[in-house]
Amino acid sequence: MSGETTETPVLIAGAGPVGMTAALALNARGVETTILEAEPEDRDRSGSRAIYIHGSTLRTLERIHPGLGTGLVDEGLIWPTRRTLYRGKEVFNRTYDSPGGRGDIPHFTSVPQVVTEQYMLDALDEAGIEVRWESAVETVDPSPEGVRVETADGREWNCEYLVGADGGGSTVRSEIGVDFEGDQSANHFIIADVEDEEIDDDYPGLERMFHYDAPEADGRNVLLVPFTGGWRLDIQCYEDDDPEELIGDERMREFVRNVMGERYEDNVTWASSYRFLQVKADSFVDEHRRVLLAGEAAHLLAPFGARGMNSGIADADEAASAIAVAINAKTEAVARDEVELFAARREIAAEYNIGAAGQALEYLQGDDPVTVLRKEVAAEMADSFETAGEWLDDAPYGPHGTPPIISTGNY
Repeated sequence: MSGETTETPVLIAGAGPVGMTAALALNARGVETTILEAEPEDRDRSGSRAIYIHGSTLRTLERIHPGLGTGLVDEGLIWPTRRTLYRGKEVFNRTYDSPGGRGDIPHFTSVPQVVTEQYMLDALDEAGIEVRWESAVETVDPSPEGVRVETADGREWNCEYLVGADGGGSTVRSEIGVDFEGDQSANHFIIADVEDEEIDDDYPGLERMFHYDAPEADGRNVLLVPFTGGWRLDIQCYEDDDPEELIGDERMREFVRNVMGERYEDNVTWASSYRFLQVKADSFVDEHRRVLLAGEAAHLLAPFGARGMNSGIADADEAASAIAVAINAKTEAVARDEVELFAARREIAAEYNIGAAGQALEYLQGDDPVTVLRKEVAAEMADSFETAGEWLDDAPYGPHGTPPIISTGNY
């Protein structure tokens, strides 16, 4: 209703995986919240997008809403084989007897983001958390006492804290005067979904495959990953490629036919092209420590290592923890300290993730002579030294070293 003012302890801008995680995490900590989403309830969520959910993320989701993490595990795929080819020659192949590890929560699961979001929406409904659809945030006015928000439907909201999880073009971030800083990839990348209704955990040949300089794609790098319902095909473009021409129906059919086989050439359900951003907000909180940024509102990453949604969910859980403590704090100083600690920890994590994804991006798109030579030598040695092949298999996904803040998980 236009002109109506609503009071609520916490508002969340954005009903993507990060915003919904923040709402569920707050609910788990006994804090009432409402989600404001710009799009309508029947929004179009085309494309598989974030398909890889790490074990640490699954454990977080299971903790904040029992059954959510295990439900996604049941829905997703765990591929047992990693395989890498260099200019058509296999340089690494490893199949795991227990690729997901032991227990209810595996090391990972592979499922389309739209499925993840539906499970989260069901969890919100079970928890009685309201999503206000078609309620785009238009203004944000934080103060030492709280935050006043106006939405596109003419409603005003007063809350103690606001979580900005409204994506890369975040209105919340803009309204609190925070800037993005960083770089953009030199190359475009093509991402396509290829439908395969037969795919399941028992599917023969279930593997993640990376091709260096694939002859089947005119020497471009190619990644192929299975997920529930199909395959993700990623192709790295040359700098002088026209990505719009490459994602046209005929060229995509050609790529799919050459890389995957004729049976798949008519199964492309979605294709898009991107130049990946590597950027971070210069602050994850406003000056009054009442607005907290999470996910793509706070950072954008190249997808190598699947750090985007996974790190955003870690942001959301930590934001919820900080807000729950701040709301119950006996003094304003304690509340501010808790929010500042959230910002410090997640800014460090974002820097680590941007660096890790950037290392993989530079490795893939760069023409540094030393890196090129190392790839060539490793490919020559792969038949005799498995370590060389494993390096070629690992490098496109960034480092696997220990993150800077152990307690936040991998991201």
